[in-house]
Amino acid sequence: MARAVQINPRVLSWARETAGFAPEEAAAKLGLKSTAKATAVEKLLQAESGERPIGQGMLEKAAAIYRRPLVTFYLPQPPTRGERGEDFRTIAGAASPREDAILDALIRDIRTRQQLLREALIEDEDTTPLDFVASCRVADGAKAVASRIRKTLGVTTAEQRGARDPAALFSLLRTAAERAGIFVLLLGDLGSHHSDISEETFRGFALADDVAPFVVINDNDATPARSFTLMHELAHIWIGATGVSGPLRGAPANIVERFCNEVAGEFLLPPEALKPIAAAGAASFDLDSALSLTDDVARIWNVSQGVVTYRLLLNGWISNQVATAMFRAFADRWRAERQRAREAREPDETGPGYYIVRRSRLGAGLMDAVRRALQGEILTHTKAARILGVAPTAVDQLLRERPRAA
Repeated sequence: MARAVQINPRVLSWARETAGFAPEEAAAKLGLKSTAKATAVEKLLQAESGERPIGQGMLEKAAAIYRRPLVTFYLPQPPTRGERGEDFRTIAGAASPREDAILDALIRDIRTRQQLLREALIEDEDTTPLDFVASCRVADGAKAVASRIRKTLGVTTAEQRGARDPAALFSLLRTAAERAGIFVLLLGDLGSHHSDISEETFRGFALADDVAPFVVINDNDATPARSFTLMHELAHIWIGATGVSGPLRGAPANIVERFCNEVAGEFLLPPEALKPIAAAGAASFDLDSALSLTDDVARIWNVSQGVVTYRLLLNGWISNQVATAMFRAFADRWRAERQRAREAREPDETGPGYYIVRRSRLGAGLMDAVRRALQGEILTHTKAARILGVAPTAVDQLLRERPRAA
């Protein structure tokens, strides 16, 4: 029989809960088997309550499955909540405890990957700190900050409007951000659709670091919404505010979140974009008129109707009541479209290959940085795999081809 290890069993239950696993799911992943005396779930709960001893092998499995360092399980008490930076989300109760736990696990994972990449970049003699990180303040005003971001990215309003569609606009902006030294990832789970995080739980996360700044965008959100999220998170980086952001559902009370929304709106919808609405002449539009106007502007500028709605709200052209109804309608429409797409998918239909999807989610910037560090023998394959979120045996295949633009 395996020798039992001495740990505080409360740490074991804390690790499972903060990883977002129900007892049934965790018991299966840990390989526990039901017997005549106890089911697999009962065995797990007994271990978590201290009634059943736990062996070193099971502890090591738990560390891997719950994404915690092994040393964590030897702490005398469960640690405090994982560091998100500031939580800028303003919709209380929108997330389930499970999704909040998965979000914490995702952010811990991103922080670890970012730190490994940061260390590798610092070893590279060509790396210099990025002077735009934390170079602005809220007091500078949204227009000024949007202008500074545009200067760094080098993207013109003509290019925004000339993009083929919202996906092409996002690709344009993402490429420009990566060229500036910002790593932009599309992640909405822990590597499996079983751990999907709803766009209602989080829309984006920014890690404002002057060597390896990260932006994470929830790829469970609608494609037209991604450009706004990217620009919103870039505003966080420009003012040096690390944290997690929620969905666009109105004008938030949080000053930083409201400001970053305004910066994103200024960038994506310059004054010329709002001229058709101003020309309509109404002091305040009703729901039907506002829906029609936002649809027209959104199509022309390759953004979501939510972005246009937010600008109308800030300009006083629609009431809070109309804006709330519009945001609710957009959210309902997205959920319905996503459900229809799932139902229309053939049972044996296969999507893009693993490496194509992984490259798209990681982005060219991150993969190029890892590729250079490997070639310069700054990174080992093991650390490269950790940064990329793949097995060490998959690193070479993943980096073999440069990702194609969306």
